[in-house]
Amino acid sequence: MRSGSGSGRHSITIITHEDPIGRGPANYMIHADLSDRQDGWREQLWTRQLTEDRFEVTCLPFFTYGICYLDVVTIDSNHLVTSVVQKSGHRTLRVALVAKHQDRDQLHELLHGKVIEAALPHEWLQGTYLSVDLPPGTDPVALAETLKAPAQAGALHWEIDA
Repeated sequence: MRSGSGSGRHSITIITHEDPIGRGPANYMIHADLSDRQDGWREQLWTRQLTEDRFEVTCLPFFTYGICYLDVVTIDSNHLVTSVVQKSGHRTLRVALVAKHQDRDQLHELLHGKVIEAALPHEWLQGTYLSVDLPPGTDPVALAETLKAPAQAGALHWEIDA
């Protein structure tokens, strides 16, 4: 994450992707506004520019709802997402590990191993947030089963977004 000055009203915090799955030399950075959840927050999204105002998302959003890998979005003059114009059929499984939970490091290793074993593209943010790409036709049941007990123990929170 990085912070910077906004339009003079308040500070803007930008959540950045450490290792986006679709990183490429021609990536174009846009932002998704997260102010409805945390004032002044934005998530930086890696994209591939398709036309002057259409971009294909090439990362796995950690906090932006309704946008998944390879969805096509439009932006405004401030490079903020305005709409999703084409859904890719991908879904995003998001996991937030409870940072102070005693089993956090073991859960990180377990989950990392499970997504590698399942050959699912994924991204980590600060070792605590995990986004997993679920391509069309992917059945997330096995991974969801792995998450149930730790979630009930209060060690993590998870969701699937489409």
